[in-house]
Amino acid sequence: MEDLTRELGWFWALNQDLLWLSVVCVDLCITIGMYRLFGKTGLYAVVVLDIMLGNLVGGTITTVFGLNTSMGAIIYAGIYFATDLLGEKYGAREANRAVILGFAVSLIVTYLGLVCLLFEPTTAPKTAAYASGMHSALAGLFAVTPRVMIGSLFAYLVSQSFDVWMFHYLKRLTNGRHLWLRNNVSTLASQAIDTALFSTVVWWGFFDFWTAVELAAAKYALKFVIALLDTPFIYWARSWDVSDKDWEGTVKQEADRYPLPHA
Repeated sequence: MEDLTRELGWFWALNQDLLWLSVVCVDLCITIGMYRLFGKTGLYAVVVLDIMLGNLVGGTITTVFGLNTSMGAIIYAGIYFATDLLGEKYGAREANRAVILGFAVSLIVTYLGLVCLLFEPTTAPKTAAYASGMHSALAGLFAVTPRVMIGSLFAYLVSQSFDVWMFHYLKRLTNGRHLWLRNNVSTLASQAIDTALFSTVVWWGFFDFWTAVELAAAKYALKFVIALLDTPFIYWARSWDVSDKDWEGTVKQEADRYPLPHA
């Protein structure tokens, strides 16, 4: 097992472009899988999951197709797809609810993670080395600068809110036709806003202006590809009837479904 893990590590290290494409496809498949299994609740979960992961690894820079870009361009694949699918099937209200839910959970997780760092690792001889290592690892995840944290969440909230508005504006404008148009136009426009805000607030603080522009351009180019890739997925998922997975119903409906045995 250890040899297999090492071989896979070497393979992906030598094939970073393929790894990027695989992760994007897996993320989109997870999104439609969660929708298939849990209805709109599954899409809420995807938005929360991806925004949390995106905030944790968004400051990491990697190279894909020769472009320097942040990991956020990879992990965020499912967010816009999930909100567009929510909007298409359940309306703008549910899509906006997912956006606010993701924002609120990210704030809570970040706050609690920083609170946990206030606890000093134990100095007991038998566990001190392990505790110190774990504390350092946690600090690497949560001890980000306020600029990164605020910039990431601000860009997410503004761009996602715009995405929901634009999607439904185009849906009304086209009388519900041309799903591909509203899916791609709303995503690409909102991704441009997200990239511009994040790069201005965050990257320009760490790098010079032109390096920030280079990172922004690379990030948007990859997001452009993701927007095109998710179009077949949203057509596929739109046709599903998952009303029995939405976990909605009144107390009376539940009582009718699970009646008490007669005495």
